[in-house]
Amino acid sequence: MNPIPLWLAALADAAETMTVPGPMRPPANGGRESAVLILFGVGHKGPDLLLIQRSAGLRRHAGQPAFPGGRIEPTDASVEAAALREAEEETGVVPAGVDVVGRLPELYLSFSDFRVAPVLGWWREPSEVRPTDLGEVAAVSRVPVADLADPANRVMVRYGGGTRWGPGFRVDGMLVWGFTGAIIDSLLTMGGWELPWRHEGLTDVFEATPQGLRPVG
Repeated sequence: MNPIPLWLAALADAAETMTVPGPMRPPANGGRESAVLILFGVGHKGPDLLLIQRSAGLRRHAGQPAFPGGRIEPTDASVEAAALREAEEETGVVPAGVDVVGRLPELYLSFSDFRVAPVLGWWREPSEVRPTDLGEVAAVSRVPVADLADPANRVMVRYGGGTRWGPGFRVDGMLVWGFTGAIIDSLLTMGGWELPWRHEGLTDVFEATPQGLRPVG
């Protein structure tokens, strides 16, 4: 048994009062309810996070790194149950080995009109993970928090046709940006892991279309 570490308990407490940026605040009405699992474990480099990379053929967020998650179904007993179910379906995570420790405030993903409940989890008994829904997931990674905090791996990412930008991370062969990048940026701050880094060197994000490359967003 691996009890919830003190650093994660402190992070869960801080998450309850996290400041939500204006563009990520849910509207008063509408939006499709969904949940993601922010799953912390401990590997050879210390705390790590479970991330997936979406398949390239998806209609929304194709090829983009993300936390495992998806829509809340009527059969889900709770938001937490939905997050665990989606993680199991996408990565093979065994829910019985995960302890839910809290939630971040509800966030809004305007591009796909999702209201997202981010669920914090502790990987008490890590299980083997891999892409188990190949239609949606291309890769699964356990990314060390130390790599995410390393200033050498941090960039600013421009998207939305050059009208928006936010924090990004070059880790494990992925560029993590957008909604997921913003959450990780907040987690690093709340967890006391953030290191000074240069907020410059914009990286543009594009996607492939039949007409060629176009800006994402």
